[in-house]
Amino acid sequence: MLNFVTSSFVTLAVVIDPIALAPAFIVITRGLTLAERRVLALRASIIAGVILIAMALLGNWLLAQLRIGLPAFQISGGVLLFAVAARMVFGDHPRDESRDAESAVREKIADLAAFPLAIPLIAGPGAITATLLIASQTGGDPLRLLVLVLIIAAISAISAASLLLSGQVTGILGHTGNIVLARLLGIILAAFASQFLIDGIKSAFQLAN
Repeated sequence: MLNFVTSSFVTLAVVIDPIALAPAFIVITRGLTLAERRVLALRASIIAGVILIAMALLGNWLLAQLRIGLPAFQISGGVLLFAVAARMVFGDHPRDESRDAESAVREKIADLAAFPLAIPLIAGPGAITATLLIASQTGGDPLRLLVLVLIIAAISAISAASLLLSGQVTGILGHTGNIVLARLLGIILAAFASQFLIDGIKSAFQLAN
């Protein structure tokens, strides 16, 4: 059991990489207040945690029923992530200023929490794939599944803490620094998205052959 706990925690921690989420969070939440960032960080981490827990408990059964392979997650996640990267590089499109400001902020927080923070940055194709693989190793043992759920909850809490602390970096960088960081991270994120697509296509071809 100790080996299962250790390997599962390390695997998910490495795949999700909570510390690496902070720079992307800074860029995506540019223009929001500290309080709004806190709400967004907590909401995104909770949503991602629920998604991964659901995948741990029901993922393999659901994929079998829908006849969806893991490569499909990699390809679709890569496409979504590339869209996020494009917005980071070229800048956000202007919002409709005629809408009520407070309502627009609430909608923006809800939208950003689900996408792109919860999916695919935290609960991305890699995290979902890793969760499904670890869940398959439990053999349906309720105790091991419970341990996996607790591990996912712990990683989600660490991710939330990383996102909450990222606000301090924003003040240090300043307006110009945030803009430069947004462009650089956008390019890096595009590379990650391309890798997801390549891995998904390679896996699909391997399954076909």
